[in-house]
Amino acid sequence: MAITPSAAGRRAEIVGGGISGLTAATALAQRGWSVRLHERNERIRAFGAGIYVWGNGLRALRALGRYEQAVAGAHVGPVLETRDHRDRPVERLPINDPGRPEVLTVLRERLIGALVDGAVEAGVEIAAGSEVVVADPDGTIRTASGEEARADLVVVADGVNSRLRDRLGLLSSRARVGQGATRLTVPRAEGYVAAGDADKYLEFFAGRRRVLYTPSSADELYVALVADEDDAAGRRVPVDVDAWVRSFPHLERLLRACAGVDGRWDAFEFLTLRAWSRGRVAVTGDAAHAQPPYLGQGGACAMMGALGLADALSREGAGGIEERLAAWEERERPLIEHTQQWSYRLRLLNRVPDAPRSSLLSLAGRCRTFGTSRLRAAMAVPTGAEPVAGSAA
Repeated sequence: MAITPSAAGRRAEIVGGGISGLTAATALAQRGWSVRLHERNERIRAFGAGIYVWGNGLRALRALGRYEQAVAGAHVGPVLETRDHRDRPVERLPINDPGRPEVLTVLRERLIGALVDGAVEAGVEIAAGSEVVVADPDGTIRTASGEEARADLVVVADGVNSRLRDRLGLLSSRARVGQGATRLTVPRAEGYVAAGDADKYLEFFAGRRRVLYTPSSADELYVALVADEDDAAGRRVPVDVDAWVRSFPHLERLLRACAGVDGRWDAFEFLTLRAWSRGRVAVTGDAAHAQPPYLGQGGACAMMGALGLADALSREGAGGIEERLAAWEERERPLIEHTQQWSYRLRLLNRVPDAPRSSLLSLAGRCRTFGTSRLRAAMAVPTGAEPVAGSAA
């Protein structure tokens, strides 16, 4: 995409150095905007362990020219498989073959690193240790140190707990799902699961707990232990290994490998906004559409929405910033909220007793409509996903 008259000479201030903020910053800079990204920490860090990147996120990475770097060493699994309390497969989704959904798993640190490099290469100014405390609808920002600046566009991408979003009066609803996960990384080793299952992406159910087994490179395994928020033993960090082994005795070797490993418990949340923008301020990523991770779509939706934002603000045509932001929301919001709703509904599986849940999952696995509806975003081509002229392939 060539630089358009509507983009040339415009300035954007981005708040937040996560997936959404970095995507928006890079995409805008590649389209001719002057961009500064504010990160309140002294350096941009990746929180979490591994991350699923579905086809929509991979297409966004290709458009940014960061695909090869981001997926170097990624794990390419053959199937997503759900197991019940007796370790029986109850749902299978073949992936990564022609005509199948595309999904890779990578280390979150590698993904963030690729996006940071892309931002720097595109000319984004990264202001680390800069906390933005005010973002006004007229495009004015103020930092905690007292610096004030005015921009054509402000992008708020500072996460689910965004105070800037709340001060703009945009929050419509915010709900804790009642569940969360301890996420950690352990070295890959033989014997955690059966030899024929070692390369699969596996989700195990037992009672009100889940274990997610996710190879994320040749040497590392991402493990997520999902439990109710009021499950004191299930959410304990470091992991209460004995409590988890009682629920999943067939995974004892894997769970023993989690003993003493640094992990992080995060509660799942779901939120919606009255609008994704106010004046010249746009809200993206988890600050706009946080969702439980049951579809693995949080990161991909963040990239998809941010790339669409840059595209909407940089196209040739009539309309000022506010009109373009409204058009962006009208185009992007339905699919992302469809995915949010699916993710939110899937929390209910934890509440179903083991035997009927096995039957329900088996039935769902045979229902084509169920599969295509929940994967609608994963199969989508993000707006603006054509590579920008001059970006790395």
